Formats: sequence, structure tokens, C-alpha cells
Amino acid sequence: MDISPNFQPGQIVSLDYGNRNLYAEVIQVVTDRDVCWVRPLLLANFTHEPPLITDLRDASDLLWPVKLFRTALDTEVISLLSQLLPKEPKADTDTVAQQQLNQFIHQLWQACQDAQEL
Repeated sequence: MDISPNFQPGQIVSLDYGNRNLYAEVIQVVTDRDVCWVRPLLLANFTHEPPLITDLRDASDLLWPVKLFRTALDTEVISLLSQLLPKEPKADTDTVAQQQLNQFIHQLWQACQDAQEL
């Protein structure tokens, strides 16, 4: 029996891989395709104390399999979100942040593909 999470728009969810978590806001759940449309907020790297936070609020939205997300707890997210500086208009995108997001997504996708081959 496969139970899919019942995410709601505006809810914060997490994609976890290794020592890093991608926190994102749910925009929409596309039930016909079992994917979740999310807007990245931050990438937390927990190999350091305190965690290293990468601001991803200007990064591209993602469509990702809903089963890979988990609900983010308020207690874990509030302290991380409080570390983000107020958002100011930018003339260009933060390429370092975008590269970190791309690398995280690529590694997670590869791990998912490898797990399916087992």
C-alpha cells in the first residue's frame, strides 16, 4: 500500500540527501504525475556546526517526485530561515547558489536512479 503525503500549498518540505537538506515551499502537488512543484528556500549543509546555509530564494522552481519529500518540522526550519538575510532585489542571479542547488539535485537524482537498479 503506497501512501503519498498530503502536502498543501505554502507548506515547507524537505529533500534530504547525505548531510544536506533542501527546504522548499510547496506551490502545487500534481497528483496525476505524482510530482510536487516547489520553490527552493535554502540548502542546509549539516557537516558544519552551525549548519552552512545557502539562500536559494532566487533559484529555479523544481518539479520532483512527491514521495521523496518529507514534511519539514517547524522546529527545524525556523532557526534556519532566521539565518537568511532580508531579500533584496538582485540584478543577476547568484550563480554559486544555483550551482550548489544543481549539484545537490544531480547527486540526489543519481542516488535515486542507482537505488532503482538494485
